[in-house]
Amino acid sequence: MANEVANDASLRVVRGSQVTTNTAQSAGALRVAGISEDNTPATRIWLGKLSNEPGHHSVAHHHGEAETAAFVLKGSARIYYGADYREYVDLEEGDFLFVPPYFPHIESNRSETDELVWLTARSPDNIVVNLEDEPRRLVN
Repeated sequence: MANEVANDASLRVVRGSQVTTNTAQSAGALRVAGISEDNTPATRIWLGKLSNEPGHHSVAHHHGEAETAAFVLKGSARIYYGADYREYVDLEEGDFLFVPPYFPHIESNRSETDELVWLTARSPDNIVVNLEDEPRRLVN
């Protein structure tokens, strides 16, 4: 029975060697698509892994109409938001995050020595709108 399911045309396995970086990006962050229109028949969800180098702050951005769910796999994060990005929330390994559509934010790796790795799902797709010339007075 297991072989029958695995051969079903509606089921797709994407191996680690088949992921792609051919997806929306922000400077200093690497988004790897595991489930996307590029490598599966998915049309209403994107699932990938995002990694931020030690001490990295993303550019200000939002995800358009997409709802975003994230899970911290490794490291510690800070998400800046609000007026001049003065508000923030901290996250640790095992924490989940929901980001509503069109919500401007900055992702930050709180560690100066360790990588930050997220598992991220978006619906309908990995929309990334980088915001130019946004004020960045980040609180340490």
